[in-house]
Amino acid sequence: MKTLEGLAFECETGNYHTFCPISCVAWLYQKIEDSFFLVVGTKTCGYFLQNALGVTIFAEPRYAMAELEEGDISAQLNDQKELERICLRIKNDRNPSVIVWIGTCTTEIVKMDLEGIAPKVEKQIGIPIVVARANGLDYAFTQGEDTVLAAMVHRCPEYKDCNKNSKEQNKKSPEFEVQTISNKESSFDQNRLTRSNLVLFGSLPSSVASQLSLELKRQSISVSGWLPSQKYSELPGLGENVYVCGVNPFLSRTATTLMRRKRCQLIGAPFPIGPDGTRAWIEKICSVLQVKAIGLEERENELWKNVKDYLRVIENKSVFFMGDNLLEISLARFSIRCGMIVYEIGIPYMDRRYQAAELFLLQNTCQNMGTPLPRIVEKPDNYGQVQRIREFIPNLAITGMAHANPLEARNIDTKWSVEFTFAQIHGSSNARAILELVTRPLRRDKGSSHSFFPSLSKQTMEC
Repeated sequence: MKTLEGLAFECETGNYHTFCPISCVAWLYQKIEDSFFLVVGTKTCGYFLQNALGVTIFAEPRYAMAELEEGDISAQLNDQKELERICLRIKNDRNPSVIVWIGTCTTEIVKMDLEGIAPKVEKQIGIPIVVARANGLDYAFTQGEDTVLAAMVHRCPEYKDCNKNSKEQNKKSPEFEVQTISNKESSFDQNRLTRSNLVLFGSLPSSVASQLSLELKRQSISVSGWLPSQKYSELPGLGENVYVCGVNPFLSRTATTLMRRKRCQLIGAPFPIGPDGTRAWIEKICSVLQVKAIGLEERENELWKNVKDYLRVIENKSVFFMGDNLLEISLARFSIRCGMIVYEIGIPYMDRRYQAAELFLLQNTCQNMGTPLPRIVEKPDNYGQVQRIREFIPNLAITGMAHANPLEARNIDTKWSVEFTFAQIHGSSNARAILELVTRPLRRDKGSSHSFFPSLSKQTMEC
């Protein structure tokens, strides 16, 4: 066990006990309105998409399965011709602006060269093809979005520095140079515009993205683009003079790609989940862009007052995060700020550099609320977690769907972590949505008063 700045970190089995990452198509195809997602995998992947995502579809979806069969797996068929045939059909039926190939576990196992095939098919059909690996062997649930956005970074246009171009023109034109020197106010505005070239990355519903953009606009900061954008043709320009900031804690690969490939400047901020996280997120952006933040404390206090009815329900209640969607650190920090006690934060994967600001805010929140620091367990062993739940007896366990029913049978209130993934939890005004999810199990009448965890054998617990 290692202790970093007071926080205790552990790593257990190395397994990802999470939802499948190919489910990222459920929200990405809705966000990128002119896209089409093609999942390349077996019938098992098709069954998963059909069953898991069927409940979220209210219109004809823009995704499909390219199913691998025995002939493909034994290398008897030509992968390029088969994928070209499917993509031509997609073009004729839907004519999307971009087709995203999602690689699954099977494509990894049989070493299918999707990255090598894609440029050839793209040339044949005349539609951009983006390849993203979202297999469950390498990635946890929400990291599917991370791989898609990281792949799209390479398709973003180069940012044209207007300020740099104007300086070059100044050198060529003496008259223009004299005018610029004499007009100091104009020069200041021009420099401020360059510093405020801000791109936000992370897939959010349009209404939530607009809320965050409006929050920054109140601080005189204009958002120049989002990744992903609603239209593929509207991908933001990226370059050395562009600041980027993430809205989700599972986008470390995208952040790394933006810095290394596009030379963007990453703003390491907490994530805008809850009034406290949103305030810290805005304050960090304002600090980096040298803009004085105004009215954030008053606005946060007002928002906390508006959810007092929920706070009374969860105050001094305990919660245990088993780990599934990589939102656990942010949700735990928000829960502690609401007056809850967090025993353990299980998380499938964590990039400590990308989440450094969030971890720092978690530590400060614990100190301010006078609660002990929770233990953070990366890649937790589920059997060990069940034993610790049996020891702590929390009021609530936030867990993957596989463990919800067994815990409920032992009189532990649970909430599916996947619900937080699909709910609108970002921004100051969506605190009520998070609290509704957290408090619903606690407000539910269980109708029985049997004791927690009857004595069970190890074999029964494993089942």
